Amino acid sequence: MADYTKPLPRPEDPELTQPFWDAAKRHELVIPRCRRCNAYFWYPRPACPTCLREDWKWTPVSGRGRLHTFTVVRQPSNPNFEPDVPYAYAIVQLEEGVRMVSNIVDCEIPDGLAVDMPLKASYDDVADEWTLVKFKPA
Repeated sequence: MADYTKPLPRPEDPELTQPFWDAAKRHELVIPRCRRCNAYFWYPRPACPTCLREDWKWTPVSGRGRLHTFTVVRQPSNPNFEPDVPYAYAIVQLEEGVRMVSNIVDCEIPDGLAVDMPLKASYDDVADEWTLVKFKPA
């Protein structure tokens, strides 16, 4: 893991998002869910975007979803990603209704990709302190 050369996440609000990263390290997926209206939402923020209440909690979810849309990256903006091309930059719609940006792994790029294909969460332990949530065919 020490030889990981790609940029690591830099959360805008590390305290707010730490439970997400802690769960990813355990190979679990959690997302915010409002205690008032029960809406799941993504991205993490102080208030529920549905009811605007600041009463939500991190909730474990299935990690299953579908490929909503994607693009195949062939020329990365950061040269550290060059060995990975081509790779899929995707929006995944979770069963719980939210959409997350991620990568699709463990499939042929681009021939193995299809909009609406079933996916499941995959965890990439890239550094001692960082595990990235990615998705692979279910």
